[in-house]
Parts: sequence; structure tokens; C-alpha cells
Amino acid sequence: MHQEYLSIVDENDRVIGKALRSIIHRDRLLHRAVHILVFNDSNLLFLQKRSLTKDINPGLWDSSAAGHVDVGEDYDECAVRELHEELGVQVDRLSPLFKLSATPVTGMEFIEVYRCDHNGPFSLATEEIEEGRWFDTKEIDARVNDDDPTLTETFKSLWQRYEILNEN
Repeated sequence: MHQEYLSIVDENDRVIGKALRSIIHRDRLLHRAVHILVFNDSNLLFLQKRSLTKDINPGLWDSSAAGHVDVGEDYDECAVRELHEELGVQVDRLSPLFKLSATPVTGMEFIEVYRCDHNGPFSLATEEIEEGRWFDTKEIDARVNDDDPTLTETFKSLWQRYEILNEN
């Protein structure tokens, strides 16, 4: 398990302290994370299957890349770092889409969600990711609507919000 320090935030997402990741998760303290949705030129979404060694949601399908915002880091910096660490890529543009509030569904994380375009190939961080593959958005819609237990709750929540955003 990672033992990095993360910022503790208040209900308005203002930094009020820091603690070890394990303490933050154990005590369900508010903190920050990012999720990045990577689409290719065919509008397929790349999802990662979390490593079986992960302490939270092992073996479940999740966003293309995701991670905690480190102490002293902002959401944008974190998104660039996580995309590089987990998928081994850098992109010219990450588009912020929306922010999810910290709730039990999100693991008490304020989550900034980003989108980018990339066709791969990717160099997956094997300690983080079991496998990854491209999915048609209609398949993802069906799996989310069916409350598929192989998807993380956070991903299902952010995908529902993403779909509402794209309807308008």
C-alpha cells in the first residue's frame, strides 16, 4: 500500500491539513483525486482494470487513468502526472469536464474529471493496472445502466454525469 501524504480538505475543497493516505482512507477524511477519460479517434474509451494488488477496488474496471492529488499539487498537475505514470503518455491538451463532490460513493474524494484524445499505444503501469482495453460508449452505457459490479462505483457515478453533460 502506498504511504504518501495527501492533503486533507474541508467541505469546500480547501486544504486544511495533511495525513498519510492510509489514515485518510481509514478515517474517511475528505481529500482530492483526478480521473481522466481517454478517447481515441473512433470515440472508443480506454478503461483500465485495476491491479489485483490494489487496496481499493482490486480487479475492477475504472477510468483510463486516476489518482490522488499529492500535497502541494493542483488538479491539473496531478492529471498530467497520473496520465504519464499510469499510461506512459503525455498529451497536448487535457480538457476539464466537471468536478464530483466528495461523497461515500467517491470514497470521500473531490474528483476533477478530465478528457483527452489519444490513440495509444500505452505503456501500462503494471503495479497499478492489470489490463486495459478500448470500449464502445454504448457498451459502457449498458454496463453502467445495469449497475455492472465489475465497474468501480466511482466510474459509474462519473460516467452517468458525463452522459448527462453530453446530452445537453
